[in-house]
Formats: sequence, C-alpha cells, structure tokens
Amino acid sequence: MNTTTQPPDPDPQRNLALELVRATEAAAINCSRYLGYGDANRVDAAAVDAMRPVLGTVHMNGIVVIGEGEKDEAPMLYNGERVGDGVGEEWDIAVDPVDGTALTAKSLPDAVSIIGVAPRGTMYSPGPAVYMRKLVVAEHLATGIELNAPIADTLHKIAAATDRTVSELTVAVLDRPRHDQLVAEIRAAGARIRFLLDGDVVGAIMAVTPGTGVDLLVGTGGTPEGVLAACALRCLGGKFLGQLIARDDEEERAILNAGYSLERILTTTDLVSGDNVFFAATGVTDGSLLKGVRFESHRIITDSLSMRSRSGTVRRIESRHDPERSTLVNF
Repeated sequence: MNTTTQPPDPDPQRNLALELVRATEAAAINCSRYLGYGDANRVDAAAVDAMRPVLGTVHMNGIVVIGEGEKDEAPMLYNGERVGDGVGEEWDIAVDPVDGTALTAKSLPDAVSIIGVAPRGTMYSPGPAVYMRKLVVAEHLATGIELNAPIADTLHKIAAATDRTVSELTVAVLDRPRHDQLVAEIRAAGARIRFLLDGDVVGAIMAVTPGTGVDLLVGTGGTPEGVLAACALRCLGGKFLGQLIARDDEEERAILNAGYSLERILTTTDLVSGDNVFFAATGVTDGSLLKGVRFESHRIITDSLSMRSRSGTVRRIESRHDPERSTLVNF
C-alpha cells in the first residue's frame, strides 16, 4: 500500500482568481437576460442574485468593503457582509455586480461585472466620499504626471514620452455635464476623446492596456469604482492618482468628520496596499475590452479577465456554459 503523502500546497490562494471569475460569470449571465429591457434596477438585482451564492462557495473568508451599500439598503453584498466559506485568512472584497447597469438596460457597450480582492485591511474604504477626481496612465508614461496639472501639459508629456503628437492621443472621459470644461480643454489641446457612457473602471483598464487605443483616463467618477480600478492596476501596472471631492457642504462635513482629507492625492497603493491582489471581470455587453454574454443554441458564452498581482498573471478566458448543466446559469 502506498502511504506517500502529498506535500501541502505552497500557494493555497492560487486558484482564487479563477474562482472569482465564476462569480462574475454568473452575474453577467443572469443580468444579461434583461438586456435592453430599460430597467436598470432589475439588471442590478439579477446580477446580485447570481453573484452572491457563487461567492458563498469560494474558499475564502471575505468581508465586503465595497458593495451594494449599507445593510438596510441592500439585502446581499452589503458593506460588512461576510462572503465565502469562512475558512482561512480574511480578505477585503470589492464588488460591482454590474458596472454599467444603465448600459445593460439600454443594450449599450462596455457593461461588466467586477470583483476585486485584497488581504484584509489593505483596501481603501470610501466612507461618505461618493466621488473622486481621477487620472490613470500606463506606468511607462507616468513620469512627471500630476493630477492637478493642466490637462494640456499632461498630454504634451505623454506625447513626448511616446514620440507622438498630442493629436494622436486619445483620452477616456465619462460623458457627463460636469466634464464640459475638461472636454473643452482636451479638445483645445488637440487630443481625441473616447467618451464613456457609464462606469469608468473599463476606461481605467484600457488606459494601461496596450492596443485599446486609450492613452489616459481623466475626470470625476465614483470612489468605489476608483478602488476597483486600483485593484486592476495592482495586477496590470499603471499609475492611478485620485482626490476625494464633496458635492455640497453637508457631504464635505461628513467626509472631514470621518477623518478623510480633501487635499490628499491618493495613489494606487493608497487605495489597495496589499501585495496579493486579485481581480476578475466578465463582459455583460460587447465593449472594447471584453465581449458581452452570448446566448447560442445549447450554450452560453462569456468573456472574462482573471488577474493576480503577486504573479503578474493576466488571463483572458472564454467560457462555454451548458444551460442544462451549469450551476452558474440557473438563478
């Protein structure tokens, strides 16, 4: 009889990145059933309903730091909720079951389902700060780049670093009235603009990924999305600069009373300081980064990213799900 014992796994978390993809796949599949229905709330609920039970099967002891809101507002994936099977060390969890609920409801591009995971206590909690100013650029272009510099100066530095003209650069910006002045300045400098209809995590990833046609992300967006983008950048590389902003006096008081600074410039590692960060995303609708969920005869196809900072591994995963057998498609 062979009594040889197997040595313990030296890296018990190595499968976590792939396990997280199962959760984003489930959310993407379920919410995409309501593609084009015009009901963003139904899209979000479908994604949450599918993601939460799958996360419950993942081998981890997770605590939601960035989720659907407070417990009295969100029955699942609320801030502070424990997810996973409860075994092992603790992890901070950031989830956005659908980054782009309105995009899905209107059948528009670039909606994705996202999860970020980092060691417990290493993920920035936004508290009452809903929005932040952001700048994201690839690491090799980051020298001398500052958040508060005029956008024309930033564009000229990037152009010089890439041996191009400003007119050959493309800037990703959320399509919002608050960015009218920023857009005017970008155009005056001569650069092109890639407008993001909703959700800027995809834009941040594109800004640091070769071949996407985006050189820079700038503008004001959600603070939770900033933390999720930082999770991706810890795996991909790149520079994130952010600064919390208050929409009114009441919110400013809440931010300051909670101990946050409106002056501090936050970097990638300020937002996610852990050295073992995981990130997973699955396309809901077709976009420049990922394809959307496709329903075909007897199969459902998903397109996902799986990343880990410690190894630097980035996987592009196309999965084919059997709707009769897969546990991810029956919610």
